[in-house]
Amino acid sequence: MELKKAMEQRRAVNYFDPHKDVGDEELRAVIRTASLAPSGFNLQPWELIVVRSLKDRERLKEAAWNQQKIVEAPVVLIVLADMQGWQPESHTFGKVWQNMVDLGYIKPEQREWLENGTKKLYGGGEKSVAFAVKNAAFFAMSLMLAAKDAGLDTHPMDGFDPDAVRHAFSIPENYFIPLLIAVGHMNAAMKLMPPKWRKSYEDIVLRQY
Repeated sequence: MELKKAMEQRRAVNYFDPHKDVGDEELRAVIRTASLAPSGFNLQPWELIVVRSLKDRERLKEAAWNQQKIVEAPVVLIVLADMQGWQPESHTFGKVWQNMVDLGYIKPEQREWLENGTKKLYGGGEKSVAFAVKNAAFFAMSLMLAAKDAGLDTHPMDGFDPDAVRHAFSIPENYFIPLLIAVGHMNAAMKLMPPKWRKSYEDIVLRQY
């Protein structure tokens, strides 16, 4: 599917077919494609919790304003944004560093430069939250487009209690939880409403210099 077509056809589906599953390899392929999303210093501060079992989707539903789509969709993803993903101690930093050295982006003696650079940009408070969330958002959008390209439907959800989700799924405090994404197939018996209004070019461009 062409990108423009995927963008046009991607919708936030409210009604999923509970009888149509999403295969494990099918989901893996979508996640692999989404992992190509850009991130600051390639730190990729995103992780997912994949919720498949009905019992666990029921638990998630309780923490997400009882949205029925959570139990109708065969898979719900809890998107995690690692606020400590910029730190040298993170499980990704070392891999990113070694890969950059191996590919010739930086020299082995520049490790301190990389550590100082990420700390200056992302270290502490609001900067760490912004780093984690904006990069996880790149990944989440890429995932929804990859799902549409693979013939799947999605729905990103803000409507949940982050503390309740954190408690129910034992999510460590270093993770901000920006959204949930339901993944499945739209229930063909339900009507898909027309696409909503989108800003025009003139609405979007505030200034030109």
